[in-house]
Amino acid sequence: MSLLVAALLGLVEGLTEFLPVSSTGHLILVSQWLGSVDEGAKSFDIVIQLGAILAVVVHYRRLFAARLAGLFARDPDALRLWGALVVAFVPAAVTGLLLGKTIKRLLFGPMPVAAALLVGGIVMIVVERMRKARNVEGLSGTEHVTLKRALLIGCGQCFALWPGMSRSMSTIVAGQLTGLSTATAAEFSFLLSVPTLGAATLYEVYKGRHGLVHGVGGAQLLVGLLVSFLVAWLVIAGFVRYLGRRGLEPFGYYRIALAVVVVALSL
Repeated sequence: MSLLVAALLGLVEGLTEFLPVSSTGHLILVSQWLGSVDEGAKSFDIVIQLGAILAVVVHYRRLFAARLAGLFARDPDALRLWGALVVAFVPAAVTGLLLGKTIKRLLFGPMPVAAALLVGGIVMIVVERMRKARNVEGLSGTEHVTLKRALLIGCGQCFALWPGMSRSMSTIVAGQLTGLSTATAAEFSFLLSVPTLGAATLYEVYKGRHGLVHGVGGAQLLVGLLVSFLVAWLVIAGFVRYLGRRGLEPFGYYRIALAVVVVALSL
């Protein structure tokens, strides 16, 4: 893998990880286009998620520091948030361990990604229009993420194991359906990305270490991680503000259009 390809994949990861358009789906499509489809490249696509994780930690550093201190002080708000993150993390972690190999074998291709993009886009548009018709604003603030809501969001996150569906889309829409505001659902989705993507990245590093070392290279990994971190940090800073004005519906139309393009090119 060249440094230019590594930087391009890092750019795609950083741009799409926290937008509801599926980073994995975009990486699969771009990798297919570049001809970078061996096992080392597939592992690279997952490992550079670490850059996006670090972007979340840096962006929410004050919140994490306060909630970590509150955890030791037995603060109710801190205990509620950490408990919610654990509960939301478990469903996808268990499902991924049980079905990971099957998913990689059957769904890591352009047509399954196109199908997921289409289905997710329609879901986003329908949910947004329902909320607007009923004038639903939702509860604002992560203190409203109860254990019950966290479990439902965690179950929603399981759909993100289908490449193209999008972890952000699945968790944000699930949060909306539990009664949270779009911005609060997005913020909890960002926080949930730390244990979810962190576990997936560590597992992939261990499992694909030989392919990463011999098929990709250390310099390429560093470039991909750095670009992913910087771009994802910029995206996080602007995405929540954007959601407050426009909502998810425009991303739904983008997903449907991209699905049509992918199907047309594949045929």
